[in-house]
Amino acid sequence: MTSTGTVMTDTSIRRLPTPSSRVFASGLRFPEGPVAMDDGSVLAVEVRGGTLSRCAPDGSVTVVADVNPAGFGGANGAAIGPDGAVYITNNGGFFWSHRDGWDVPTNLETGGNVPPVYDGGWINRVDLATGTADVLYRECDGHRFAGPNDIVFDAQGGFWFTDLGKSQERTIDKGGVYYAQPDGSMVERKIWPMWTPNGVGLSPDGSTLYVAESMTGRLWAFDLPKPGVIAPSARGHGGRCLANTLGHFDSLAVEADGNIVVAAIGDGICVVAPDGSDMHYVTMPDAATTNICFGGPDRRTAFVTLSAGGQLLEVEWPRAGLALNY
Repeated sequence: MTSTGTVMTDTSIRRLPTPSSRVFASGLRFPEGPVAMDDGSVLAVEVRGGTLSRCAPDGSVTVVADVNPAGFGGANGAAIGPDGAVYITNNGGFFWSHRDGWDVPTNLETGGNVPPVYDGGWINRVDLATGTADVLYRECDGHRFAGPNDIVFDAQGGFWFTDLGKSQERTIDKGGVYYAQPDGSMVERKIWPMWTPNGVGLSPDGSTLYVAESMTGRLWAFDLPKPGVIAPSARGHGGRCLANTLGHFDSLAVEADGNIVVAAIGDGICVVAPDGSDMHYVTMPDAATTNICFGGPDRRTAFVTLSAGGQLLEVEWPRAGLALNY
């Protein structure tokens, strides 16, 4: 493991104000995983609600699929695959508490987040036409997933996803990053171990994989010599640390120019240069800013999930977002 990026201190944090914005949708139960659609709507998962929902420009919200039919589970991230279906990382559910008027995915007494009913995590495939949600993967090499979190597809049709794991009262799971095929034929563990890997994304040319760690506030870059393959390393997991912050990271997206934009709990959106040479925060009106995607005709509209307030925010972004592969 090498560190090539910025290390934040209390005096070096640069913060920019929230750009012009409006509430796109509200009343969502801990939204995450936004996906901007060509018709102007935005898909989002509701972690607490256990659904994939469609948010329309008029503010209406329609449930597309229930991905927790057994009454437990927790949709966390979403991405469109090459077949037009939506692939969802399902964390298996959280223990929910209530504090200061909003839902918290943690047992505030113990610090753990394992729910009363828990059977591991999984990957869902959702047919947008029918709302049918199938389970695609539950394990890799005989080991159950603990808390799949975020997902991104490459140009070849495979997808990367993180397994953040679960926290118990006195222990925490090792996390990892996986690569899989959308037809259910292959899933392989590629990066192990990491501490709470969360957001995942690809550089514009597809040669670099970015992974954000929640608890450490670090953003890692991994070289990809070919699709689905992490460059070998003589030590550690082979990542380059682009940013080492004082806070906590959540999910991420990538701009067309290569900047990585990471949702930062308590700090808004963290923008990191692809070489780690510069970073700054863009403030957001919610402590639990958890995810971001880009949409609109020129992809200069950012859709940001504000999970504490249950809102999806539409933001005029200063630069264009990267076009996703599907």
